[in-house]
Amino acid sequence: MTVPTGTGTPRTASPELLRSVFRQHAAGVAVITASGGRPVGFTATSLSSVAAEPPLLSFGVGTGSSSWPVIAEAEYVGVHLLGEDQRELAATFARSGADRFGPSTDWRAGPEGVPLLGGVVAWMICRVVARVPAGDHRVVIAEVVLGAPPDDSRPLIYHRGRFTALRD
Repeated sequence: MTVPTGTGTPRTASPELLRSVFRQHAAGVAVITASGGRPVGFTATSLSSVAAEPPLLSFGVGTGSSSWPVIAEAEYVGVHLLGEDQRELAATFARSGADRFGPSTDWRAGPEGVPLLGGVVAWMICRVVARVPAGDHRVVIAEVVLGAPPDDSRPLIYHRGRFTALRD
Protein backbone atom coordinates (compact mmCIF):
# COMPACT_ATOMS: atom_id res chain seq x y z
CA MET A 1 0.00 0.00 0.00
CA THR A 2 1.32 3.44 -0.92
CA VAL A 3 1.07 6.04 1.83
CA PRO A 4 0.19 9.55 0.63
CA THR A 5 2.72 12.24 1.47
CA GLY A 6 1.86 14.90 4.01
CA THR A 7 0.00 12.54 6.34
CA GLY A 8 0.93 11.31 9.80
CA THR A 9 2.49 7.97 10.55
CA PRO A 10 0.08 5.15 9.61
CA ARG A 11 -1.51 3.34 12.56
CA THR A 12 -3.45 0.12 12.82
CA ALA A 13 -7.23 0.55 12.78
CA SER A 14 -8.75 1.18 16.22
CA PRO A 15 -11.59 3.15 17.79
CA GLU A 16 -9.07 5.86 18.69
CA LEU A 17 -7.84 6.13 15.07
CA LEU A 18 -11.41 6.46 13.79
CA ARG A 19 -12.23 9.13 16.40
CA SER A 20 -9.07 11.13 15.67
CA VAL A 21 -9.71 11.10 11.91
CA PHE A 22 -13.40 12.03 12.26
CA ARG A 23 -12.59 14.94 14.59
CA GLN A 24 -11.32 16.58 11.41
CA HIS A 25 -14.59 15.88 9.57
CA ALA A 26 -17.03 18.75 10.09
CA ALA A 27 -20.63 17.55 10.43
CA GLY A 28 -24.00 19.16 10.83
CA VAL A 29 -25.74 18.65 14.16
CA ALA A 30 -29.19 17.11 14.54
CA VAL A 31 -31.29 15.90 17.43
CA ILE A 32 -33.25 12.69 16.91
CA THR A 33 -36.37 12.20 19.06
CA ALA A 34 -38.94 9.44 19.56
CA SER A 35 -41.64 8.49 22.00
CA GLY A 36 -42.43 5.15 23.50
CA GLY A 37 -44.27 5.92 26.71
CA ARG A 38 -41.69 8.59 27.42
CA PRO A 39 -39.86 10.96 25.08
CA VAL A 40 -36.24 10.20 24.25
CA GLY A 41 -33.69 12.02 22.17
CA PHE A 42 -30.02 12.27 21.37
CA THR A 43 -27.61 14.48 19.46
CA ALA A 44 -26.46 13.01 16.15
CA THR A 45 -23.74 14.04 13.74
CA SER A 46 -24.22 10.96 11.58
CA LEU A 47 -27.32 12.21 9.74
CA SER A 48 -27.19 11.52 6.00
CA SER A 49 -29.49 11.86 3.04
CA VAL A 50 -29.92 8.42 1.47
CA ALA A 51 -32.37 8.86 -1.44
CA ALA A 52 -34.68 11.48 -2.91
CA GLU A 53 -37.28 9.03 -4.21
CA PRO A 54 -38.58 7.93 -1.84
CA PRO A 55 -37.14 10.55 0.55
CA LEU A 56 -34.90 8.50 2.86
CA LEU A 57 -32.33 9.48 5.46
CA SER A 58 -30.13 7.59 7.89
CA PHE A 59 -28.47 8.10 11.25
CA GLY A 60 -26.48 5.98 13.68
CA VAL A 61 -27.43 5.24 17.27
CA GLY A 62 -25.42 3.32 19.87
CA THR A 63 -27.13 0.23 21.24
CA GLY A 64 -25.83 1.17 24.68
CA SER A 65 -27.45 4.60 24.64
CA SER A 66 -30.42 5.38 26.89
CA SER A 67 -32.45 6.25 23.77
CA TRP A 68 -31.85 2.95 21.98
CA PRO A 69 -34.61 0.85 23.63
CA VAL A 70 -37.25 3.36 22.46
CA ILE A 71 -35.65 3.93 19.03
CA ALA A 72 -35.45 0.14 18.60
CA GLU A 73 -39.25 -0.08 18.79
CA ALA A 74 -40.35 3.32 17.45
CA GLU A 75 -42.37 3.43 14.25
CA TYR A 76 -41.67 7.17 13.84
CA VAL A 77 -38.80 9.49 14.77
CA GLY A 78 -38.26 13.24 14.69
CA VAL A 79 -35.18 14.69 13.03
CA HIS A 80 -34.27 18.26 13.99
CA LEU A 81 -31.50 20.31 12.36
CA LEU A 82 -29.94 22.71 14.85
CA GLY A 83 -28.86 26.30 14.28
CA GLU A 84 -25.57 27.88 15.31
CA ASP A 85 -27.23 29.44 18.38
CA GLN A 86 -28.34 26.04 19.75
CA ARG A 87 -25.09 24.73 21.23
CA GLU A 88 -26.66 24.28 24.66
CA LEU A 89 -29.56 22.27 23.20
CA ALA A 90 -27.07 20.05 21.35
CA ALA A 91 -25.05 19.62 24.55
CA THR A 92 -28.17 18.77 26.59
CA PHE A 93 -29.17 16.00 24.18
CA ALA A 94 -25.56 14.74 24.04
CA ARG A 95 -25.05 14.64 27.81
CA SER A 96 -25.67 11.34 29.58
CA GLY A 97 -28.20 11.64 32.39
CA ALA A 98 -29.44 15.11 31.32
CA ASP A 99 -33.11 16.05 31.71
CA ARG A 100 -33.51 16.41 27.94
CA PHE A 101 -37.23 17.17 28.00
CA GLY A 102 -37.22 19.27 31.16
CA PRO A 103 -38.54 22.83 31.61
CA SER A 104 -35.60 24.40 29.75
CA THR A 105 -36.39 22.49 26.52
CA ASP A 106 -38.98 23.96 24.15
CA TRP A 107 -40.89 20.97 22.79
CA ARG A 108 -44.35 19.57 22.14
CA ALA A 109 -45.88 16.27 21.06
CA GLY A 110 -46.18 16.35 17.28
CA PRO A 111 -47.68 14.07 14.66
CA GLU A 112 -47.52 10.35 15.52
CA GLY A 113 -46.67 11.41 19.09
CA VAL A 114 -43.11 12.32 18.09
CA PRO A 115 -41.52 14.99 20.32
CA LEU A 116 -40.92 18.12 18.21
CA LEU A 117 -38.33 20.66 19.36
CA GLY A 118 -39.09 24.36 19.01
CA GLY A 119 -36.83 26.94 17.40
CA VAL A 120 -34.83 24.52 15.25
CA VAL A 121 -33.64 25.30 11.70
CA ALA A 122 -35.82 22.52 10.23
CA TRP A 123 -37.59 19.35 11.36
CA MET A 124 -38.91 16.16 9.80
CA ILE A 125 -41.13 13.33 10.98
CA CYS A 126 -39.87 10.03 9.56
CA ARG A 127 -41.20 6.47 9.46
CA VAL A 128 -38.51 3.94 10.35
CA VAL A 129 -38.04 1.43 7.53
CA ALA A 130 -34.89 -0.43 8.68
CA ARG A 131 -32.46 -0.84 11.54
CA VAL A 132 -29.17 -2.24 10.25
CA PRO A 133 -26.65 -3.75 12.71
CA ALA A 134 -23.28 -1.96 12.53
CA GLY A 135 -20.90 -2.94 15.34
CA ASP A 136 -22.06 -1.44 18.64
CA HIS A 137 -24.52 0.79 16.73
CA ARG A 138 -27.52 0.48 14.50
CA VAL A 139 -27.93 2.49 11.32
CA VAL A 140 -31.55 3.59 11.20
CA ILE A 141 -33.04 4.24 7.78
CA ALA A 142 -36.22 6.28 7.78
CA GLU A 143 -38.61 7.73 5.21
CA VAL A 144 -39.56 11.39 5.55
CA VAL A 145 -43.36 11.75 5.82
CA LEU A 146 -43.73 15.37 7.00
CA GLY A 147 -41.47 18.30 7.69
CA ALA A 148 -40.89 22.02 7.96
CA PRO A 149 -38.31 23.35 5.48
CA PRO A 150 -35.32 25.28 6.72
CA ASP A 151 -35.42 28.93 7.59
CA ASP A 152 -32.46 31.20 6.86
CA SER A 153 -30.58 30.25 10.04
CA ARG A 154 -27.00 29.13 9.90
CA PRO A 155 -26.37 25.52 10.94
CA LEU A 156 -24.60 24.26 14.03
CA ILE A 157 -21.46 22.29 13.15
CA TYR A 158 -19.51 19.68 15.11
CA HIS A 159 -15.74 19.81 14.49
CA ARG A 160 -12.68 18.84 16.53
CA GLY A 161 -14.80 17.62 19.42
CA ARG A 162 -16.86 20.78 19.88
CA PHE A 163 -19.92 22.57 18.58
CA THR A 164 -19.12 25.55 16.38
CA ALA A 165 -20.49 27.70 13.55
CA LEU A 166 -19.64 28.25 9.91
CA ARG A 167 -17.26 31.08 9.20
CA ASP A 168 -17.47 33.27 6.09
